[in-house]
Amino acid sequence: MKVVVCVKEVPEASARTRIDPGTLRLDRSGTAALNAFDAHALEEALRIRESAGEGEVVAVMMAPARAADSLRKALAVGADRAVHVADDSLAGSDLVATARVLAKAVEREEPDVVLLGQQGADSDGAVLWSALADLLRLPVVSQAASLELADGKVTSKRQTEYGYDVIQAPLPCVVAVSDAINEPRYPSLKGIMGAKKKPFETLSASDLGVAPEEVGEAGSRTEVTALSEPPSRGEATRIEDDGDAAQRIVEYLLERKLI
Repeated sequence: MKVVVCVKEVPEASARTRIDPGTLRLDRSGTAALNAFDAHALEEALRIRESAGEGEVVAVMMAPARAADSLRKALAVGADRAVHVADDSLAGSDLVATARVLAKAVEREEPDVVLLGQQGADSDGAVLWSALADLLRLPVVSQAASLELADGKVTSKRQTEYGYDVIQAPLPCVVAVSDAINEPRYPSLKGIMGAKKKPFETLSASDLGVAPEEVGEAGSRTEVTALSEPPSRGEATRIEDDGDAAQRIVEYLLERKLI
């Protein structure tokens, strides 16, 4: 059983995110970490391997060279091998161009199942798994709250407002897991030390057979044309609570005949 987990590096949750006015892209120059949603996909991959008693978990990431440390965290947690697609030509790739690169990286692995987190903490798009499945021509299951692999198929439960949908799909397939599926483990000291010895492959776009015009801004189907401050909300009054805030709010509303 081979499981490929697509992971992403995102700005740390505590970091202040901003759009670079020069490139009109998210500024990623600050501290970064492995996407928390992908940690659940990685944990589920490890559980699949452990349940089968054998197999391989391969972590795949498309990111600049500096993201190698985040990818090594996947190895420290328990992944057997890592594939890092790092190429300057990939900068500015949108969802479509990113999915194109990841599809090529996944294809060469020929996995039984491909796992992803439900979304990226920096974008909250929650559609990359769909684009990837489309390019791979594989069935896709999203928002998986449970996962079971047996008899050449995957059985998953998806939580809805009315209960759970039970979904089955033949292997190989793509599955996007929700953060309710498990509790990710932390890397042990042994795992951190052992990660340094695990296979770590770095590939370029050309290594995957992806042409320059298929990635980056040239290969993207979306374009950011402008960046501006949000419109003003108009005149505002700030009331500090010195013990009489409630009375001052009532007076403010009475003046404007709102109550």
